[in-house]
Amino acid sequence: MNSTLTALAEPNRLHIVELLRDGPLSVGEITVRLGLGQPQASKHLKVLSEAGIVEVQAIANRRIYRLKPEPFREMDEWLESYRRLWMQRFDQLDDYLRKLQNAPKKEEENTEN
Repeated sequence: MNSTLTALAEPNRLHIVELLRDGPLSVGEITVRLGLGQPQASKHLKVLSEAGIVEVQAIANRRIYRLKPEPFREMDEWLESYRRLWMQRFDQLDDYLRKLQNAPKKEEENTEN
């Protein structure tokens, strides 16, 4: 997963992944949509491929790139552990705040005595 995060840390590569989220694209389509040069786009696609984020299919002289689901599932599973942790903490905070709201105020106690 570390290679996935490292590859996605570069803004152009993240933009490529966002484009591919909607479906496969050729290198030419990616360069046009992102305003990158073909060599620069190919370099980023190579990094994404080596990280296992995209796969390439050669059709004649075109290269079609698509996202691979596995690295995103792995990242989602990793993030899920943090989601559970934070939900537990928010539930604890919610319980604590309810207790504070329902606790008698000290001023009220002092005026009653």
